[in-house]
Amino acid sequence: MADASKVRVTLVKSLIGRLESHKACAHGLGLKRLNQTVEVIDTPENRGMINKISYLLKCEG
Repeated sequence: MADASKVRVTLVKSLIGRLESHKACAHGLGLKRLNQTVEVIDTPENRGMINKISYLLKCEG
């Protein structure tokens, strides 16, 4: 699976005061701090988490 496509995700809004399920999605994607960027594999599961908290994120690729 070396050729699996990846998505760069950056947390651009704070998790303070958000729903617990939204915080869990951010942590599931590996995001812990504001302006932190991670690369995640483009799977339906990760896409679902990204879509759920899209208002907190900036996505590339």
